[in-house]
Amino acid sequence: MALVDLVEYFNDRFEREHQAHYRPLSIENNQVIGVFGQLSISSVFSPLREISNVINVSGHAVKIKVSAQDSPYLHSYEMDNLALNSADTYIHFESVINFDRLARTVHMLNYLPLAKSNQVLFLEVDPRHILGIKKDHGAYFETVLEQCGLTTQNTVIVLAITNNYVKYNDALIRGLSNYRQRGYQIALRFDHLISDKHAAELIFKLTPDFVSLSVRQIETVNGTNSLTKLHSLKRIISTNSGKGILRQIDGKNSEILARESGFEFAQGSYYENLISNS
Repeated sequence: MALVDLVEYFNDRFEREHQAHYRPLSIENNQVIGVFGQLSISSVFSPLREISNVINVSGHAVKIKVSAQDSPYLHSYEMDNLALNSADTYIHFESVINFDRLARTVHMLNYLPLAKSNQVLFLEVDPRHILGIKKDHGAYFETVLEQCGLTTQNTVIVLAITNNYVKYNDALIRGLSNYRQRGYQIALRFDHLISDKHAAELIFKLTPDFVSLSVRQIETVNGTNSLTKLHSLKRIISTNSGKGILRQIDGKNSEILARESGFEFAQGSYYENLISNS
């Protein structure tokens, strides 16, 4: 199905689901843009490279790019139902779920020109989305993949681990297990180091396919002990055949650390600059 036809298909779907004149997707400069209330959503992709041979791209991670946009064509009652209100201290799960679903649809449509059968896409899911859905996690998004001609097996669901959600770990693990039953791969992302005991417990319970770490955070917290820390974490990850990813490789020192870490994959501006200048 052509991209313009896919956009109209999903616009029709969103319109039916919300029972409103809500057609959030459009194409601008060959990229799909989503509108959610007064937010404009687009995609930024980052290659995942093999540390042993950085020419090889094994997949892509995607980050959401959000900007403000006037949306005069939405009626006030639609704004109340659909938009995230930044003035609220509490965001309803339903709004989070709607936003998350729209964002991931935008990402999948923008990923199509990059998609290759031997590569994977890393898609982050909001923890509140997992907690807000009680069963059949991934079922909705599976239909998005099918319409785009993609598969769950080449899609990695990423959960960012923070201390804020420690008490919900069991519920999050159940939700991620639902995704896995549908064929999705699973990744845990640690932006800020939590205790070794807690990290190990999560990895052993969930047995993720990938564990992603920020090199910047490792270097900041551990200094000269960074390599020792990475070797320890890699042993934990490898216990269940998981693969390690190091992010934010932006300089030569970080690149050396990545090569010596034993981790399989890396992302960062260092590699992109190196390859673009070669």
